[in-house]
Amino acid sequence: MLLHDVNRAIVLGIGGGGDVVGALAAAMMCLESGVEAVVGGVSWERLPIDPVAGPRSVDEIVGGRRLAPLVIAADAQTATSTGVPFAESRMSGFLGETTLLVDPNGGPAAIAESLALAATQLDADLVIFLDVGGDVLGAGTEPGLASPLCDAVMLAAAADLQQRGVACVGALFGACCDGELTLLEVLERLAAIAAGGGMLGVRTMSADVADRLDAATRVVPTEASAMAIRCARGEIGDTTIRGGRRSVTLSPVGAMTFYFDPALTIEHAAPLAAALRAATSLEQGNAILHGMGVRTELDYEQENTPLSPKNA
Repeated sequence: MLLHDVNRAIVLGIGGGGDVVGALAAAMMCLESGVEAVVGGVSWERLPIDPVAGPRSVDEIVGGRRLAPLVIAADAQTATSTGVPFAESRMSGFLGETTLLVDPNGGPAAIAESLALAATQLDADLVIFLDVGGDVLGAGTEPGLASPLCDAVMLAAAADLQQRGVACVGALFGACCDGELTLLEVLERLAAIAAGGGMLGVRTMSADVADRLDAATRVVPTEASAMAIRCARGEIGDTTIRGGRRSVTLSPVGAMTFYFDPALTIEHAAPLAAALRAATSLEQGNAILHGMGVRTELDYEQENTPLSPKNA
């Protein structure tokens, strides 16, 4: 039972930006089961929102309250050092409560250590790591894979956090709704998780959750999570996002959230996260993926903006 003996959960969107909207769906599942939930995500806004390449470090975050070396409790006014609000800040304003920002620059072990401290401070006994779309399960060979780095680092952190005695669950929300992995590719990875004994459960988005997420998308910019809402409302077929650059297949599968054990998933179905377990920084993780022939979202951003956290 996913929420058995859980009193409070932290639910993190692990891919940056609008993934916090998907996290809200899992948080609402917690609330429906009588479990308090705090939502959050990583400090990485994509270029259309923040012109600086890569995620912002905690030292580049203005406002909020530091709970741990790499975790900030954010409010509606929390922003980057250049004044850009985070998706989590917008979500805080929408919910009227604190959200969390996790700096992924330190690598899996440092992230896990900070999350363990934050969980203690918040009296949380479960951390859910949620990806929107399914690229967290990418093998690196998929033609559409575009943003594997942050998800892989965060899933590796989840497995490290498990080793520290904190209960953790991985989650995939809105399968294929980011236009990266195809439906068949996602289903193959989920089948590998199931074969390895790592599948924990599946939950379909209710009409009430879809309505709540729809309201959140008017405050938090996101395309992928918005596609999952369309799936929950019965739409089916092909559409596009990212200005027509990516194709999305809408289906009932996109309205589901799949829950899985992070450590078993890394062992059986997430080779990129497995490769990053020992990385001591995001940049080192990026270099490891380069060695595997994998291009990442950090590469794209560094190639398409002259700004970086060091010279912004």
